[in-house]
Amino acid sequence: MPTLTELNFYPIKSCGAIALTEATLTPAGLMHDGIYDREWMVVDTQGNFMTQREYPAMARIQPSIYATRLQLRATGMPDHEIPLDLPDAEHAPTITVQVWDDSLTAYDCDAVTARWFSQLLEVPCRLVRFHPHASRVTNTHWTSHADVPALFSDGYPFMLISQASLADLNQKLAAQGRAPLPMNRFRPNFVIDGVEAFEEDYTESLRIGQATLKPVKPCARCPIPSVDQATGIVGPDPLDILRSYRANPKVDGGITFGMNVILQQGKGQSVRLGQEVYITLAF
Repeated sequence: MPTLTELNFYPIKSCGAIALTEATLTPAGLMHDGIYDREWMVVDTQGNFMTQREYPAMARIQPSIYATRLQLRATGMPDHEIPLDLPDAEHAPTITVQVWDDSLTAYDCDAVTARWFSQLLEVPCRLVRFHPHASRVTNTHWTSHADVPALFSDGYPFMLISQASLADLNQKLAAQGRAPLPMNRFRPNFVIDGVEAFEEDYTESLRIGQATLKPVKPCARCPIPSVDQATGIVGPDPLDILRSYRANPKVDGGITFGMNVILQQGKGQSVRLGQEVYITLAF
């Protein structure tokens, strides 16, 4: 029986993950201790989102949640804390930020936090938080025209990868004399075991407990899997291997690995490691 073997949560877009044993499902992504996946984001001086694609050192930023604070740690930097309480929606400072084609209002975090990120990334930048009055939805082309909410994720609330898919890639890397890659290079929310390699590509739906999730779009990969998620150091890019067998005409020939997923049923339900995953295939 397939089981849920990893449950990863990313409070700040493109920064480190928090490995969870249990999380709450929402239409906009995972929630843990009242905090949403990708609720925060780093932006440049123009409000454009920043990621490991251009700033691989972001991988070094490791968040942790302690009571009422989000603690940030990075080698060579003092620890920094951010309050988890939401600012006053009417009076807190805001800025306009850009995530791909979406322009929206976000809370502007304080100047001390901006200096911390700017020093680490060696470029002027700020941390912002998703504003409750802001609205962002996924591309409805892939969701059967349903408006699915998103915060600062690249496009969809959840990412799913099977352990067998990574094993398949690592086998091909080994055949080329290259080191295996850990799953964290691909930054999934859900990892499942007990299925065949790339079975997630052909999955119609997954049931975990009382919740039903639906894979909707293959994830076209960028260079982030070349970034060591512990050090922020860029190494060999696995896209050259993936290109030989993972070019996908559904996304204009993009190199895909993993599936973007939406919640169909089960808002507010909890999922936990070790749960059985009931899969319905699309054929």
